[in-house]
Amino acid sequence: MLSVMNQLPSIKLGDLTLEIELGAPSTEIQEVAIKELRESSELQKQAVEHLKELLKNEPDLKCPLDNEAWIIRFLRPCKYYPESSQKLVKNYYNFKVKHSNVYDGLKPSNERNIFEQNILTVLPNRDQYGRRILIIELGKKWKHNEVTLDEVFKGCVLYLEAAMLEPTTQIAGAVVIFDMDGLSLQQTMQFTPPFAKRIVDWLQDAMPLRIKNIHIVNQPYIFNMVFALFKPFLREKLKSRIIFHGKDRKSLHKYISTKCLPDCYGGNLKIPRVSGNQWLDLLIMCDNEYVAINSYGYNKK
Repeated sequence: MLSVMNQLPSIKLGDLTLEIELGAPSTEIQEVAIKELRESSELQKQAVEHLKELLKNEPDLKCPLDNEAWIIRFLRPCKYYPESSQKLVKNYYNFKVKHSNVYDGLKPSNERNIFEQNILTVLPNRDQYGRRILIIELGKKWKHNEVTLDEVFKGCVLYLEAAMLEPTTQIAGAVVIFDMDGLSLQQTMQFTPPFAKRIVDWLQDAMPLRIKNIHIVNQPYIFNMVFALFKPFLREKLKSRIIFHGKDRKSLHKYISTKCLPDCYGGNLKIPRVSGNQWLDLLIMCDNEYVAINSYGYNKK
């Protein structure tokens, strides 16, 4: 982490412990790192030093170059190619400058509303491949007069910044479930081409995290209007990872095991679903980490 914490943040929910997992990856996940990311101790050491040197040549960019874990965070999604990682770092911080209205002062304690609305949550378990599962419910749960799409975006950023801290998630990645059940015409009118472009640019070029699949479930026919805004900005790689399931649970289960899903998605997961407020309680413990994250980037002119 970039900040100093006396103890790792965690919350006990009955028999379940909700926490940001900063420990070493399991043997299985380490095998994934070797197979999919070319990860080895020797290559990691070489790539860390190479990326450090490349970033030292960016005089307007302030980075925590003494923090090896931060550097590895950008090397893993680029399979340890330092030049690609340098580009990702620059894209990541350029995106923050371009969308400073979203990123300035972004931390959990400033964004209570989106969590209290309970339309964003991360399952406390991972899928069968070790991936984090983010669920976004933008249908009947979404009161668009009370929470804006910018707030939804901020909540997603806060979740994924936390996920980026986890070595296991850096390697295995994450999947997203968009639950569009009950989407109304009024809600579709909240989406605009600039918003769509921002989301796609973020996912394709400025997010140092492996988004393995985006699953669209329970979408009504009217969702086609929303997707039509995003489609022109999608490159083939991301487009191929967006999968439409409607109400076909067997289709979803081809990608995410029933053991990893709650019953509302045809799963048999027996642990309680974590509410937005419970995640907020955990993330607020990391407020100082988000302050530290925000302290780096391009010098403001």
